[in-house]
Amino acid sequence: MKYFIGILVSALGVCMVVKTQWFIENFGYSDWAESKLGGGGTRLMYKVLGILCVVGTVLVLTGALGEMFLSIFGTLFVGGARP
Repeated sequence: MKYFIGILVSALGVCMVVKTQWFIENFGYSDWAESKLGGGGTRLMYKVLGILCVVGTVLVLTGALGEMFLSIFGTLFVGGARP
C-alpha cells in the first residue's frame, strides 16, 4: 500500500510540474504566491510543490527521510543520539 500511495503522490507531483497551466485554470491564482514570489509566482509555487512531492516521496520510499530527520533532530529526543 505504501508503494501505491507513493506512486500516486509522485504522479501528482509530475503532473503539477508538467501541467501547471491546468492547475492554474482549475484552482486559480494564488494572491500570496503572486505577491511574495513576484510575477508568475503561482506557476513557480505549483512547480516547486510538484518537485517537493516527487523528492519527498522518493525519500520516504527509500527510508532516507527517517535517517535525515534522525541525523538532524536526533539529539532533541531521548535516546535519539547515535554514536
